[in-house]
Amino acid sequence: MHRILNTIVYILLLLSIAPIAEAKDFVIVIDPGHGGKDAGALGIRTNEKSINLNVALKLKRMLERDMDDVKVLMTRDSDRFIPLQKRADFANRKHADIFISIHANSISSKSPAHRRINGAAVYTLGLDRSDTNLSVAMRENEVMKLESDYSTTYEGFDPSSTESYIAFEMMQHKNMDQSIALAEAVQNQLVRTAGRKNNGVRQAPFWVLVRTSMPSILVELDFICNP
Repeated sequence: MHRILNTIVYILLLLSIAPIAEAKDFVIVIDPGHGGKDAGALGIRTNEKSINLNVALKLKRMLERDMDDVKVLMTRDSDRFIPLQKRADFANRKHADIFISIHANSISSKSPAHRRINGAAVYTLGLDRSDTNLSVAMRENEVMKLESDYSTTYEGFDPSSTESYIAFEMMQHKNMDQSIALAEAVQNQLVRTAGRKNNGVRQAPFWVLVRTSMPSILVELDFICNP
């Protein structure tokens, strides 16, 4: 984990995301996915929202302990429901330098690989041609439907409609290079240090990555459906 933290800081300094000349804290927003009435993916002994929060809290403690010049904020620090748009709004309002959304992956119980699939992946914004990547984004974005009048909040976007994602083809992400570099560094340490199977750095249209205005990644820690 310490290697992961050191790698994050090193790559961000190389990319000059937060110039030293600016007298401000380096702000990291950690986003534990799901929460409250939204449990996320379900495992045999626990659920995704609990894993995401526990990992996020541990990461926050380590960052604050080891890095005096980093200010760490969380979109949620307890078991409560936070709409996707408010998560992105929070990071933008706090002028975050990077945004890290933490999740656990899963696949359908009807799949023969349901109980044996494994591996970590880190996502940046994009519309990859892979059906698998799009299905992961659809599942995570589906939480929108738990909100009242979600169609108005998300400007008519339908998280379960393939057609709604076509607009992402034309979207330019000004922080794409920095996001990819950060994702590659984190994925490298998830494999080398944490011993996770390498499922690669991927692109997908997660709403929290679309709406954040800083280098952003979404981490799928591993598959909760695998006991």
